[in-house]
Amino acid sequence: MDQLVNDSTARGSPEIWLGAAYDLLIESGVDAVKILTLAKKLNLARTSFYWFFKDREELLAELISRWRDKNTGNIVRQSEAYAESIAEAMLNVFDCWFDSALFDSQLEFAVRSWALQSDEILAEVRHSDQLRIDALTAMCARFGVDPVTADVRARTIYLVQIGYLSMQTREDVAVRMRRITNYVEIFTGQAPQPRELDRFFSRHGYSE
Repeated sequence: MDQLVNDSTARGSPEIWLGAAYDLLIESGVDAVKILTLAKKLNLARTSFYWFFKDREELLAELISRWRDKNTGNIVRQSEAYAESIAEAMLNVFDCWFDSALFDSQLEFAVRSWALQSDEILAEVRHSDQLRIDALTAMCARFGVDPVTADVRARTIYLVQIGYLSMQTREDVAVRMRRITNYVEIFTGQAPQPRELDRFFSRHGYSE
């Protein structure tokens, strides 16, 4: 049993290799995610990698899967979450921009940078973009917005946020929070109620 434990420790685990790959992708881009580099970073034998992944391509596919499941998945889920009004529905989506457990902005930027050099990843990004826009369109439609307006609102909401990410905008949290009411009203045509804002602020540990 001790030998099995020692062997397992010496090899690491899928999560350890994937975590190191994630770090390299964020820090230096996809070209830095190489098996030998990961092995040195983890102080593990290069051959240990092959206990968990067939090759580098399978590891990269796992990174894309992580991005797809977390970032796209949570935008869709948040857009479908219960809300009393379209304004509160918008605040549910805004949770993604304030909670890294829901949306990983660093990974999003890294994957979009990766897409600049890979047609396959570009196709993945475009597919996810459409899924996200479709989800936001459906959210607007759920509250009676006509199809054309719902589509335009969804694109406005989404493209503004992607612009924030692409520009790597850095804002003080208090400044961002003060803008929330105006953003919601611009995006939805409806100002959030005080109780809706209070719930949103409470979720993110903010008080005015």
